[in-house]
Amino acid sequence: MRRLYWLGLLAALTSLMGACSSASGPTAPGPVTQGMDSTTPPAPPVPPAPPAPLTARYQVVFESTWSAASHPTDFPSTAHYSGLIGGTHGSAVSFWDEGRVASEGMRQMSERGRKSPLDAEVQQAIAAGLAEHVLSGPDLDVTPGSASLEFDVSQGFPLVTLVTMIAPSPDWFVGVSGLALFEHGQWRDQVRVDLAGFDAGTDSGLTYRSSDRETIPRTPISKLSGYPVESTGGVRPFGAFTFTRIQ
Repeated sequence: MRRLYWLGLLAALTSLMGACSSASGPTAPGPVTQGMDSTTPPAPPVPPAPPAPLTARYQVVFESTWSAASHPTDFPSTAHYSGLIGGTHGSAVSFWDEGRVASEGMRQMSERGRKSPLDAEVQQAIAAGLAEHVLSGPDLDVTPGSASLEFDVSQGFPLVTLVTMIAPSPDWFVGVSGLALFEHGQWRDQVRVDLAGFDAGTDSGLTYRSSDRETIPRTPISKLSGYPVESTGGVRPFGAFTFTRIQ
């Protein structure tokens, strides 16, 4: 009887020790989050850019670098440029392009430095709903030098064409054709274009002071090369147009 008593007591003690061991034993580790600070809020989303205004105003500065240093061969002592002329327009019209035969307005501008009838060609495009403004600016009677012009432009007609005659010359000029001032839903803050010289293809003179030699038929507009504009293996730009948005 006493033996049974002690066996029962031993079993009870063994059961009690097992229960305590389970309660105080190690627990399984929980998930660990690395690289995150639960106290730091997520970054706010970047707001979209506000819509661009329908119109903008630009200043274009024509900086001429044409000189005896940049173009030493046969450089004329009376080097200058005619008045700036062009327009703002859409992509459905072009007033000149490399590889295309010059219009009468481009011929008169490149041979004589005249603004007409190129301005009339822009006016015709305006009347047809293809352009918006005629651009007309000052000449540059000394080079190197600079001249400037301010103008308005709209999203409906965001391209600009602007030219001026290299003078004296047979039919040579500098300029831009269909330059976009509005891209990817925004107005461009500043655009600089180095100005190559172009031959209008309407006069066959070979030097700055050549007598008139009408080209029949007219040949496409092309970049100037060779004598007298080329030196040290290439043709340097005659200057640059810098278009800067001012409002």
